[in-house]
Amino acid sequence: MALDNAQYDQIMRIYNKRQLENQHRLQERKNTIFQTVPRISLIQGEIAALSITQAKARILKKRDDLTAYEEQVKKLQQERTQLLLENGYPPDALKLQYHCPDCRDTGMTEHGKCHCFIKEIIHFLYHDSNLRNILEQENFHTFSYHYYPDNYQDSITETTPKENIQKIVKICRNFIDNFPNVYDNLIFYGATGVGKSFLTHCIAKELLDQAYSVIYLSAIQLFDFLAASQFSVKETKAAAMELARHIYECDLLIVDDLGTEMTNSFTHTALFNCLNERHCRGKSTIISTNLSIEELKNTYSERIFSRITSNFRLMKVIGTDIRVQKRLENNGGTILC
Repeated sequence: MALDNAQYDQIMRIYNKRQLENQHRLQERKNTIFQTVPRISLIQGEIAALSITQAKARILKKRDDLTAYEEQVKKLQQERTQLLLENGYPPDALKLQYHCPDCRDTGMTEHGKCHCFIKEIIHFLYHDSNLRNILEQENFHTFSYHYYPDNYQDSITETTPKENIQKIVKICRNFIDNFPNVYDNLIFYGATGVGKSFLTHCIAKELLDQAYSVIYLSAIQLFDFLAASQFSVKETKAAAMELARHIYECDLLIVDDLGTEMTNSFTHTALFNCLNERHCRGKSTIISTNLSIEELKNTYSERIFSRITSNFRLMKVIGTDIRVQKRLENNGGTILC
């Protein structure tokens, strides 16, 4: 799953298009502003002329003249700002506006690839082809408490399924709201079909819409990719290692259906290393699993269980299988064979 030349070129075309659009929008704003407030157009010309004079004074080291020119430019800039505000424009209306101020829509910063560029790479390499459609269907706008009964209490959570899911959704919302500033990890566990994956989809959509890099993998996919980074042949090893690096560094990693993979010494080591690496980097992780806490303890090593129980917020999702409930509703209360 390396980023091939065609994909790289496609990403660069996205950035080139953004830059052209930025220039086009700026020119349109300038034309509108200059027609609405002609004095601003004159000020722009006066500042440009003074800038040339300033440059000459700087070369000739005429400090007194340079100071005087700087004062004139400052007054003109203040007048321009005042006119923009009086006519309903922001102070920076005559400057380029960027999709990503950090890299100014180039995709690169002084430290290397910008976070927005990494997000584009993830879109091409690791984004499940069906996930975008899934997120349009499974998100907080389509989430319903209707499928969580309120007529019995769970012995472990001591709440009804509805009360429990309301608390969990509130935690999810807080996780999203505090995501930029608070390092946190979540694990959803419970029976099949109670909405664990749906909750991870809700969180993924909210953070993807805010331009965070999110990698969403099944447990089987995760271990396949991590195995490739260690055991691939020379020709593909570099690309696999690059993929593993993004798994460790993305803003949010979501591992769905932990426990469905074939567990062995490699998966245990790979899982611990992955969780540990992300913990050390302060990168959040979300896990969903059908395993109970006791089954997690028995399935994975003590180190993994300790890492999960100490660094993850454990949330048991309770209720009855929502898929079955929906089939019953669609079939008038009878499941047809």
